[in-house]
Amino acid sequence: MRNPLDKILNWYFSKKSLPYWCVLIADCAIVGFVGVFVYWMFTRGALIEFYWDKAFRSIVLFVLLSVVGFRLFRTYSSVMRYSSFVDLLKVAYGNLLNMALAIGVSQWIYYCNIKYFLYFQIRHVIVLFTIATLLMWAMRVLIKKLYEVVAVDSRAMRTFIFGSMEGGVALAKSIRSRRPAKFVLKGFISHDGSYTDHVIMGVHVHEANEKLAETIEKEHIEAVLVSPLRIKDFQSNQPLQDMLLNAGVKIFMTSNLKEWKEGDNMSDVQLKEVSVEDLLPRDEIKIDMESVGRELTGKRVLITGAAGSIGSEMVRQVAVFKPEAMMLIDQAETPEHDIRLMMAKRFPEIQAETVVTSICKEKRMEKIFASFRPDYVFHAAAYKHVPMMEDNPSEAVQNNIYGTKVIADLSVKYGVKKFVMVSTDKAVNPTNVMGCSKRICEIYTQALNKVCDTQFVTTRFGNVLGSNGSVIPLFKKQIKNGGPVTVTDPGIIRFFMLIPEACKLVLEAGTKGNGGEIFVFDMGEPVKIVDLAKRMIQLSNAKNVEIKFTGLRPGEKLYEEVLNEKENTKPSFHEKIRIAEVREYDYDEVSRDIDELIDISKHYDDMATVKKMKEIVPEYKSNNSKYEALD
Repeated sequence: MRNPLDKILNWYFSKKSLPYWCVLIADCAIVGFVGVFVYWMFTRGALIEFYWDKAFRSIVLFVLLSVVGFRLFRTYSSVMRYSSFVDLLKVAYGNLLNMALAIGVSQWIYYCNIKYFLYFQIRHVIVLFTIATLLMWAMRVLIKKLYEVVAVDSRAMRTFIFGSMEGGVALAKSIRSRRPAKFVLKGFISHDGSYTDHVIMGVHVHEANEKLAETIEKEHIEAVLVSPLRIKDFQSNQPLQDMLLNAGVKIFMTSNLKEWKEGDNMSDVQLKEVSVEDLLPRDEIKIDMESVGRELTGKRVLITGAAGSIGSEMVRQVAVFKPEAMMLIDQAETPEHDIRLMMAKRFPEIQAETVVTSICKEKRMEKIFASFRPDYVFHAAAYKHVPMMEDNPSEAVQNNIYGTKVIADLSVKYGVKKFVMVSTDKAVNPTNVMGCSKRICEIYTQALNKVCDTQFVTTRFGNVLGSNGSVIPLFKKQIKNGGPVTVTDPGIIRFFMLIPEACKLVLEAGTKGNGGEIFVFDMGEPVKIVDLAKRMIQLSNAKNVEIKFTGLRPGEKLYEEVLNEKENTKPSFHEKIRIAEVREYDYDEVSRDIDELIDISKHYDDMATVKKMKEIVPEYKSNNSKYEALD
C-alpha cells in the first residue's frame, strides 16, 4: 500500500497548479518566519520577553512591504513544478526591492524614534532577506524535484542521450518536462569525445568507448535517445549501435522533425523507437522540389504501377504539386482501391482516376491515352522478383518489355511531353531474366527518344527499403514466427535507399532530363544482408532466432552494380544523380529485335525466349541458372 505522504503528493501534483495566492502566502510566511529567526539570532532571545510586541509589529510590517516586491515582479505567477532559472531571478529581484524598502522603513523608524515598532539594523535586514531568498529558492526547487519523482511513470526507462550539447540538452529538457515521464535522464553520451567526464544538467557525460558498455550495465540503462543534431553521427557509428543492441538497450530518434537549430522548442517532438532503416548510414538527399513543382503543377500526369511501393509514393509526391488531373493505373485491385481512398481523403481537390487494368492491354491503354491525353508519364509498372521471373521468362517479356513498349509508343502517338521510366541496378551486367528485361526496356526507350518529340528519361537505382519486394518485410515476418531468418549467402551485399528519397530523385531527374539519358542514383554505401538480418533480430528483442544460409537463388549475384563496366558517367544537375554514357542503338533494329522477342515469348519456350534476350543484350550472362547453358 502507498503511504500517506505518497497520497498527499499525488493529490497535489494531480492538480493543474497551485493557486497564486497560496504561493504568495507561502513567500510571506517565509519572510515572517525568517524575521523571527533573525531577531532571535542577533538578540539571543534576551529582549523578546520585553519587546516581543514591537518586534512582532516590525516583522509584520516587513511582510506587508514584501508584497510590493512580490507583486511587482510577479514571483507567485509561475507554476512551481516548472520553475526555471528565470523564476529564481524574479524571486531575487523581488526580495532585493523588499530589502531596500525594509532598510528605508527601518531607518525612518530609527530617526523618527517611533516607539510603536522595533528598530532593525541594516545588517539584520540584509541577513533576513538573504535567508528568505534562499528559502524561497529551496521551496521551488524542492517542489519541482518532488514533482519529477512523483510524476515518473513506474515503467519509465533509465536513459542516456547521445549528443551532449545543443540538441541533446534541448531533448533532455523536453523529456524532463513531460508528464507522466517516460524517460529518466541518467547521463549523456558524447558524440565526439568532448565534455567527457563533465556534468550537464546534474548528470555525467560519457565517452562512446569500450567502457560505456560497463557503465550501461552498472547504471541499468534501458534506452538511448539520439539528439536531432547528431542523427548522422549516430548512424555512422556502427560499433556504438552494435554495443547498444547487444546490451538490449532500446534506441529512440525524433520522428517527422524538420531542420532544428539551437534555441528551438522541442516540447512537441515525438520520439519513436528506431527501425533498421533508421540505423543505415546515408547522407541526407536534398531535392530541388520547387523546380519539380513548376513542371508538374497544372499538368496531366499518368502513373503506371500506381499501387506498388514506388508507384504509390510517386502518386503522393506528385499530388502535392496540384496537377490538373492524375490517371493511376495498376492491375492489383485491392492496393489500387487503397490508392483511391487515399487520394479522396488527402487530395480531394485533385481529379484522380484509378483504373484496374494491365499495361499489356493495348486497346485499353489506347483508349486511356486518347481520352486522358497526359503531359507526363511515370512508368513504374513491372514484374521485379528475380526468382519468379527466372521461372517465367515469357511473362517477364510480355509484361516488362511489351508493356513498356505499349506505354512508350502511345506516349509518342498522343504527344506526351516526357516519359520517365523506373529501372533497376539489376539491368547492369544482368545475370537474370528480370534484370535483362529492364535493360531491354532501357534500350528501347533510349532508341525511341532519337526518332520522336517525346523525351524519354530512364532512372536507375537499387533496392528501396520497405518495398513489397525487399528483404525487410520478409525478415520481419520470419522473426515474428520465431525464425529462422533466411539469407542466401554470407557475402551477399545490396545498395539500399528509402522509398521517399528514391521517388524524389525520380521526380527531379525526370522533370529536368532532356531525353535520352539514363540517370544513375548514388545509393551510398552497400549493406551486407547478413548484417541487416542481425540488426533486425536485435531490434526486435527476439530470442533464439537463427540465421540460415540457403544459397544463391537462380539468377542472383552477390552484389549489384549501378553501372555497366564499359559505361562511364558524367555529372548532372544534382550531386546524387549522374548520367550514364551508354552504347546507343538504332531504333529500327531494336524495334525488330523486340517484336521478334515478343513473338517468341508467346510460345512459352523458356530457352528460346532467353536466347533471344541474350542476343539483344550480349552482356547478359546467367548466374546459378539453367540458362547458363546458353552462354
